[in-house]
Amino acid sequence: MNEFAEKHILVVEDDAEISRLLRVFLTTEGFNVQVCQRGDQAPLAIRQASPDLVVLDILLPGQDGLSVCQQVRSFYHGPILMLTACEDDVSELTAFRSGADDYVRKPIRPDVLLMRIQALLKRCSTAVTHSE
Repeated sequence: MNEFAEKHILVVEDDAEISRLLRVFLTTEGFNVQVCQRGDQAPLAIRQASPDLVVLDILLPGQDGLSVCQQVRSFYHGPILMLTACEDDVSELTAFRSGADDYVRKPIRPDVLLMRIQALLKRCSTAVTHSE
C-alpha cells in the first residue's frame, strides 16, 4: 500500500495541458487531485479543500502565486510547492520568502516532482506526529 495513497493535492496551474498532465500523473500515483486555474480563486479553493499539499504556479491570472502563497499562510499550514517557468534566482528567493516549502522549475520532470512531493508530505506527517 502506498503510504501517500489518498493524500489530497490541490494543483493551482492556469496552463490546461500542464494541469491535465499533473492530474493524470499524480492520480496514477495514488493521489486525490483537484485543479484550480486562477490565482484569485486559489485562496478559497485551499480553504475549502484543506489539501495535504498545494502545487502552486507563480504566473497565474487574477493573482500571482507569490501573493497567493503569502495570503494563505495565515490559515494554511501544509506544504506549498511552487512551480514556475521563471529562470531567475530572485523568483526562487521571493517564493521562499512568501512561504513556499519547495520550488520546481518548468519543464517539469515528473519523477523529480513526485520525489519532492513525497519528501514534503513525509516531513509534514513526521512533524505532526512529533508535535502530538
